[in-house]
Amino acid sequence: MARTSQLRIVGGRYRGRRLPVPAHPGLRPTGDRTRETLFNWLAPVVAGARCLDAFAGSGALGLEAASRGAGEVVMLERAGQVVRQLQANVRTLGATEIQVRQADALRWLAAAADAPFDIVFLDPPFADGLLDPAIRLLVQHGWVAPGARVYLEAPARSEFAALPANWELARDKTAGQVRYGLAVVAEAPSSAVGDSAPD
Repeated sequence: MARTSQLRIVGGRYRGRRLPVPAHPGLRPTGDRTRETLFNWLAPVVAGARCLDAFAGSGALGLEAASRGAGEVVMLERAGQVVRQLQANVRTLGATEIQVRQADALRWLAAAADAPFDIVFLDPPFADGLLDPAIRLLVQHGWVAPGARVYLEAPARSEFAALPANWELARDKTAGQVRYGLAVVAEAPSSAVGDSAPD
């Protein structure tokens, strides 16, 4: 039987809670110290925010956001086994602000946004090359609000995608084998928004 590891929520109302994480290929929970740094960056904006955890996996980022007061958290995950564990963990916490959806993130983002998000977490499996297309779809289909924050995670020593013209990489750090950063979406004319990374 595959071993199940645990995820610890770092801060907020669920601080210290430990939740099971299933063994699944490519599942790479964002570490405690990285999450602490990220949510220090997000502290001024997370309360009441509408958040998207586009490649949820263990749920570390979405659960942390809910713990720290996000108003709504949408988690996308395509693997059924992982979705079921996420749903069980949300029930354990009683976190009614979290929606877990079984979906391929790129297909889901290819639809027009019903409402933009204030915070988006993008930490896809490194080997799958999903970061660049996810960024393009966020912009093309109206998923990010002006002033939104977008968390980016990639292998250490790699470059982040060429960001859209109205995004600024406000934070950028490396921890072990991971490079992570936070982009801020500025107000911009629609022509600038389309200047994203080439296909």
